[in-house]
Amino acid sequence: MEVKRQETRDSGNDTFVMKNNQNQLPLTVGILIFDQVEVLDVAGPFEVFSITRLNEERRQEESSSPFRILLVSEKLCPVLAIGGLRFTPDVTIDNCPELDLLIVPGGWGTRTEVKNVNLLKWIANRASKNMLTASVCTGSSLLGKAGLLDGREATTHWRAFDFLSQSAPNAYIREDVRFTLSDPIFTSAGISAGIDMALLIVSHFFGSKIGQATARQMEYPYPRSNRRRDAT
Repeated sequence: MEVKRQETRDSGNDTFVMKNNQNQLPLTVGILIFDQVEVLDVAGPFEVFSITRLNEERRQEESSSPFRILLVSEKLCPVLAIGGLRFTPDVTIDNCPELDLLIVPGGWGTRTEVKNVNLLKWIANRASKNMLTASVCTGSSLLGKAGLLDGREATTHWRAFDFLSQSAPNAYIREDVRFTLSDPIFTSAGISAGIDMALLIVSHFFGSKIGQATARQMEYPYPRSNRRRDAT
């Protein structure tokens, strides 16, 4: 299982992983937003990254996260998410600074955005420069349309396997896992799986102890299995 490989690597190298990345803090995370984006696909990873701390014993005094989080949209105007929640972008795709990590969420809006050539080109361009690019839910279909999943394992929401196969015909679609973790592209299943993946991204950069402490602060179970939950 991919998670076991990640945990094994982290458990023996937590100190190295954290020291290696502390030299370039904060890591800048861009979370893409667009009309009819899934709320938790955005808010879940945002919460994980925003409450991450490198010194858990000094959580109350240490007010800053090792991640700097930006909401990125095609235009600098409020974005209407599924259910009516409005997100306000920090930057646009035209003035977005360099990113270390790009999160591409899902939602019904992806059915429109897979035809947005300008946005797809931006995703592909950023993915070539980022340390890591990750999708939540049907965000993987945007990665697929951008040509980033050719020859790679990928997953998505259980209702969207056909959509992903159309968007990424050369990807190996995993219907049995909750996430795929193969540098420099990560993908996750639907909605809540984005929180799991974000916690694993924290561990990826700073070691599993930090990832587990972040999950504990959220009172959320740290992902120890990659088995897809029964959707029926």
